[in-house]
Amino acid sequence: MLSTIAEDVRSIRQRDPAARSTWEVLTCYPGLHAVWGHRVSHWLWTHGLKWPARFNSHLARWFTGIEIHPGAVIGRRLFIDHGLGVVIGETAVIGNDVTIYQGVTLGGTSLEKGVKRHPTLEDDVVVGGGAKVLGGFTVGAGARIGSNAVVVKAVPPGATAVGIPARIISDPDTQAAHGFDAYGVTRDMPDPVAQAIQALTQRISAQEAEIRRLTSTLQASGAQGNAELDGAAR
Repeated sequence: MLSTIAEDVRSIRQRDPAARSTWEVLTCYPGLHAVWGHRVSHWLWTHGLKWPARFNSHLARWFTGIEIHPGAVIGRRLFIDHGLGVVIGETAVIGNDVTIYQGVTLGGTSLEKGVKRHPTLEDDVVVGGGAKVLGGFTVGAGARIGSNAVVVKAVPPGATAVGIPARIISDPDTQAAHGFDAYGVTRDMPDPVAQAIQALTQRISAQEAEIRRLTSTLQASGAQGNAELDGAAR
């Protein structure tokens, strides 16, 4: 147990440049606390203690803001960075050295019991902030899921999935051109709120231009009409 705790802390210190000390990681990292809570819940779950397992996971969610179903299988050195809003479903399987950022959902698309509804993440996968990985497929070892991506099909090992719905970038040169940002919103994954505001601004600008054109037309028509009336009066 102590060796596993030490391994978790060491892994976080290696992967997070913001981690300044072991004590800070032990006391201030909710992702770490959520993983520890899940280990207890999963042990209870696999030993037939379903309600205590669910209740313990409920407490862990209350303390950390991270929801992990006790039935999920998690490997070693999982790093949930920041973590608020992360949801990991019952039949999810996570390999070793996986990194998950805030707002990620490993969810299902089926309500059928007794089948694998949630994804499998193989070793060294990174899932960017806000991404949704939905379904019982596999994300291959070393793959990257871009921020805010919605993944609904398998991702090959080493590939990068970006966009809504996600598409696979297989060419290394293309990957380098697009880059990978676990936090930000890229040109392949535009923020829908920003898009809506931009479209609204463009619409307002177009309407203002049309109003100016109509005003000019009316003013010109009025001046011409006045000139005709003056001519008729003379």
